[in-house]
Amino acid sequence: MVGDRKRIWGWYFFDWASQPYSTLLLTFIFGPYFAEIARGYYMGAGLDEEAAKAAAQAYWGWGLGLASLAVAVLAPVLGAIADSTGRRMVWVRTFSLFYVIGSAGLWWVAPGGGEGMLLLAVALFGLGFIGMEFATIFTNALMPSLTQADDLGAISGTGFAFGYLGGLLALVVMLLFFAESADSGLTLLGMEPLLGLDPEAREGTRFVGPFTAIWFAVFMVPFFLWVREPRMAARPLHLGRAFASLRDLLRSLRFRHSLAAYLGSSLLYRDALNGLYGFGGVYASGVLGWSIIQIGIFGLVGAVTAMVASFIGGRADRAHGPKPVIAVSILILVLVCLVIVGMTRESLWGLALDPASSLPDQIFFACGALIGAAGGSLQAASRTMMARHTTPDRATEAFGLFALSGKVTSFLAPMLIALATTASGSQRIGIAPLIVLFLIGLFLLSFVRPKGEMTA
Repeated sequence: MVGDRKRIWGWYFFDWASQPYSTLLLTFIFGPYFAEIARGYYMGAGLDEEAAKAAAQAYWGWGLGLASLAVAVLAPVLGAIADSTGRRMVWVRTFSLFYVIGSAGLWWVAPGGGEGMLLLAVALFGLGFIGMEFATIFTNALMPSLTQADDLGAISGTGFAFGYLGGLLALVVMLLFFAESADSGLTLLGMEPLLGLDPEAREGTRFVGPFTAIWFAVFMVPFFLWVREPRMAARPLHLGRAFASLRDLLRSLRFRHSLAAYLGSSLLYRDALNGLYGFGGVYASGVLGWSIIQIGIFGLVGAVTAMVASFIGGRADRAHGPKPVIAVSILILVLVCLVIVGMTRESLWGLALDPASSLPDQIFFACGALIGAAGGSLQAASRTMMARHTTPDRATEAFGLFALSGKVTSFLAPMLIALATTASGSQRIGIAPLIVLFLIGLFLLSFVRPKGEMTA
C-alpha cells in the first residue's frame, strides 16, 4: 500500500514538473513576449500597429500549428511501438530531453532580431512542446495501472490540481524576481531581475526558458525514482507487429461507437481549449494592451481557479462520472469565447465601455478565472474518460490515439485562428473558430457512454 501511494505521488510529480511549459511558456510569459518582439519586427518592416499585431498572432499560430501537427502524426505510431515492446519509461526520458533542450534554448530569443529570430523562437518552442506532449502521452498511459477504475477520476483531478499548483508557484517566482515590465524594467516587486540579468535586453523575461527547464529537471527526479512500469515481459521491437496493432485499433473504431464519438469530441474541444491557452496572453497583449506583468497576474488568477476546480472536479468525476464534468466545462468555455470575441476596451457586444476605466480588464480577469476553472476540470475529466476506454496493456497506444485526437485540430485550431486573424485583420475575430469547435465537440459528446467501455 505504501509502495502504491509512492507510485501515485511520483506520477503526480510529472504534472508538477511539466505544467510550467504551458503556464510560463505557452500562455503567460513567453507567448506574450514573442508577440511583443514579433510586433516590433513587423512595425519596423512598415506595417501599422494593428496589422503588426495580427501578423504576430498569425506567426505564432503557424508555429504552434506545425509543432502540433508533428505530435498528431507521430503519437499513435510511437504509442503502438511502446505497447508492442512493453516499454514506456524510456520514451518519457527521451522526450524529457526534448523538453529541457527546447525550453532552455529560448534564452537566446532576444528583442530586436530579424525574421530569423522569430523562426528560432518557434523552432525551439516547438521542440520543447513536442517533448512535453509526448512525455505526457507515455505518462498518462501509466495511469490505468495506478489504481482501481473507480478512483481514476479522483487521481486524475488531484494530478492536475497538483500540476496547476506547481505552475502557479513557478509563475509567482518568475513575476516576483525575474520577468520585467517592458516600460519600467522592474519586476512585480519593483526591483530589477535577480542574478544581474539586464532588463534592457529583457533577460529577466527570457530567463523563463532556462527556469522552466531547470524546474522540470529537478522535479522529475521523484517521478523517475518512484514510478515503475507494470511488470510485463520485455519484447523486442517489431515494427510490423506495432503497426498491425495500431491498424487493428483504428479499424475497431467502426464497432466501438462510444470510443469513436469520444475521440471525435475531444479532438475538437481540447484543441479549442489549447487555442484559448495559446492565444489568451497574445490577445491580452494586443487587444487590451497588457504588459507581461499584467498578463502574469492574469495567469495567477487562472492557475488558482484551475487548481481548485481540478481537485473539486476530480471529486465530482468520482461521484458522477467524467461526462457531465466535461459537458459543463465546455458550456462555460463557450460563454467565455463569446465575451472575448465581442470585447474591446471601448465596448462589449455594442455595449459601451469606458476605455480609461478598469472594467475591460476586470471582465477579462473574470474570463481568465473561468478559463482556468473550466479548463482544469475539462482536462482532468478527459483523461479519466479515456482511461475508461482502454486497458493497462494497451494504454500507451490508446493514449497515443487520444493525443492524435487532441492534436489533429491542435494544428488546425491555431491555423484557423491564423487564417481568421489574417483574413479579418482582427485579433478578436480570429478567436471565433474556437466557439464552433467547442459546440461540435459538445454535440459528439452526447454519443459517448458515461462509463465508457467499462460496461456494455
